[in-house]
Amino acid sequence: MLDLTGKVAIVTGGSRGIGRAIAMLLASRGAHVVAAARGDNAAGTVADIEGAGRKAEAVPLEVTDTASIDAMISAVLARHGRIDILVNNAGITRDQLMLRMKREDWDEVIATNLTPAFALVQATLKPMIKQRTGRIINISSVVGQTGNAGQANYAASKAGLIGFSKALAREVASRNITVNVVAPGLIATDMTKAITEKAQGDWAAQIPLGRLGTTADVAAAVCFLASDEASYITGQVLAVNGGMYM
Repeated sequence: MLDLTGKVAIVTGGSRGIGRAIAMLLASRGAHVVAAARGDNAAGTVADIEGAGRKAEAVPLEVTDTASIDAMISAVLARHGRIDILVNNAGITRDQLMLRMKREDWDEVIATNLTPAFALVQATLKPMIKQRTGRIINISSVVGQTGNAGQANYAASKAGLIGFSKALAREVASRNITVNVVAPGLIATDMTKAITEKAQGDWAAQIPLGRLGTTADVAAAVCFLASDEASYITGQVLAVNGGMYM
């Protein structure tokens, strides 16, 4: 079993869906999880983690506000003295065909999905370099690899995370810090539950494994990349998509 005992892990967007699953699995493997989300939205995640006898805390974070990011990182370091794992998971969609897409929808998606990874990594690197160890895992999407009509903004933000991660991996490898990407495919979340069964069936027909993924599938990939077993893996994109894109 992957052992993360004694590690401090920050997970953004830790209140629901994929972020919640990641936070809970990292905690189950022994990490002290800092679940970051707007306001007190991550309180439910933390309550479930603590109910299972594991350690976690909820912290407020507005990912588009650099001051909020810096304050959160400073507070975590003041309490724990280290940050071992950073999972950049927070993200939004504002879908629209290109001819109809408003500039504010483009700006908001880039400002939420891509720019915060830069700010969070920059704030986290100093303690990781001092420790001479760290794991940075950025959550992209199959859409960042294949593109998708009506999601030019989202695809750009997720493809940007891949390029960002590869460049960063080269910069920090000498400090024993790994940087990797997990790119989920179609994952069963609250968002996909709102889609008709027929639409879900049409999607599943495009996937060689014949089903939508689960948040647990994504969390397992993140947990592996956060572990010592993945210490010789960096600059990689781990696709969790059932074979939808190979």
